[in-house]
Amino acid sequence: MLMRTDPFRDLDRLAQQVFGSTRPSAMAMDAYRSGDEFVVHFDLPGIDPESIELDVERNVLNVRAERTSPAPEGSELLVAERPTGTFTRQLFLGDTLDTERIEAAYDAGVLTLRIPVAEQAKPRRIQITGGDSRKQLGS
Repeated sequence: MLMRTDPFRDLDRLAQQVFGSTRPSAMAMDAYRSGDEFVVHFDLPGIDPESIELDVERNVLNVRAERTSPAPEGSELLVAERPTGTFTRQLFLGDTLDTERIEAAYDAGVLTLRIPVAEQAKPRRIQITGGDSRKQLGS
């Protein structure tokens, strides 16, 4: 199970309304379960794949990416509406996910993570044996 939390999301929205953008906004994300895995998509347009960092520590997945300005140094910047800087996001992963087998791919500005459900968390059928398959004690 994924647990959703971003304690600064509401604060960022309020700050953007009052002061304009104060820091790069959190990366937009979609997450869903498909069969025995969770799939997470992060929007990271214009990000160099080499700048993306992923790490997991104690069931917390950290995503970090950096976008730099495309304008050459010393040029006169006329319009700068695309946010630059460091983008970060944390996902709290439940104990039922296998953090050792996370797969990541970056294509067309979207980072996709596939997080499998741990084997011990998958539902399994338990075999029931008949009563005469056990020997009675004392016979």
